[in-house]
Amino acid sequence: MSIKHPIVSITGSSGAGTTTVKKAFEDIFRRGRYKAAVIEGDSFHRYDRAGMKEAVMLAEKEGKDLSHFGPEANLFDKLENLFHQYSETGSGQSRKYLHNEEEAEPYGQEPGTFTPWEDIPADTDMLFYEGLHGGVVTSETNVAQWVDLLVGVVPSVNLEWIQKIRRDVDERGYSAEAVTHTILRRMPDYVQYITPQFTHSHINFQRVPLVDTSNPFIAREIPSADESLVVIRFNKYRDQDYTYLLTMIHDSFMSRPNTLVVPGGKMGFAMQIIFRPIISDMMEKRRKLMEF
Repeated sequence: MSIKHPIVSITGSSGAGTTTVKKAFEDIFRRGRYKAAVIEGDSFHRYDRAGMKEAVMLAEKEGKDLSHFGPEANLFDKLENLFHQYSETGSGQSRKYLHNEEEAEPYGQEPGTFTPWEDIPADTDMLFYEGLHGGVVTSETNVAQWVDLLVGVVPSVNLEWIQKIRRDVDERGYSAEAVTHTILRRMPDYVQYITPQFTHSHINFQRVPLVDTSNPFIAREIPSADESLVVIRFNKYRDQDYTYLLTMIHDSFMSRPNTLVVPGGKMGFAMQIIFRPIISDMMEKRRKLMEF
């Protein structure tokens, strides 16, 4: 961890709501005029799209599981090295994963490929990571130890499956059977490398549906924000003005001394009023240290 070069990390699986958190932080950065080095977790995958497809097929032939959740398909060591180097010097290297034609066109590359490694922008106020492994800990790597604010974003597991099935079927053209196969293939890595991160995280946001999701494999619709509650658990940052939060967020309540429950539609607003003072304090400490 570093006062001079702090790291904010948003970790959670695809479809969990990390994009909502990212938008909240972008607004905080813009209002505070903070310059962040933005790192996307996909840029630390080991394989490009074609390479991953080939690696998965080879692993299945050998009776092994390979997924984007596990270490075999990622560069955990390079991610930890970046966090370590940034916390000490404010520098490091990253790259971009080009998801689609729109992202790939400016680089003259094909979608599903990586840009070359390059230095992150100089003179940034903080590093901001959003992806699958912002707090991953294994026997060989410990990314979480370098993070100053680690935010976990996770829906209940049935809701997560519904979101993945509907997205991959409706937007990417996969069959429901193929998506179900992917969920099963990824499950061992999910249990071993994704779930434990939410124990290390400083604040967790978990969306819980208020409609029946007992069989996610036949669900036709993703529960909306208004059909959900968000459970916010404070770990490191327990010293909150909960009375203020309850007053500001209509229909919120405390379920435990360190757990705030808010309506699903208020998730973005809750993030704004929770994270803005944390980031402001972080930046003030950095400013004072940089003056010496």
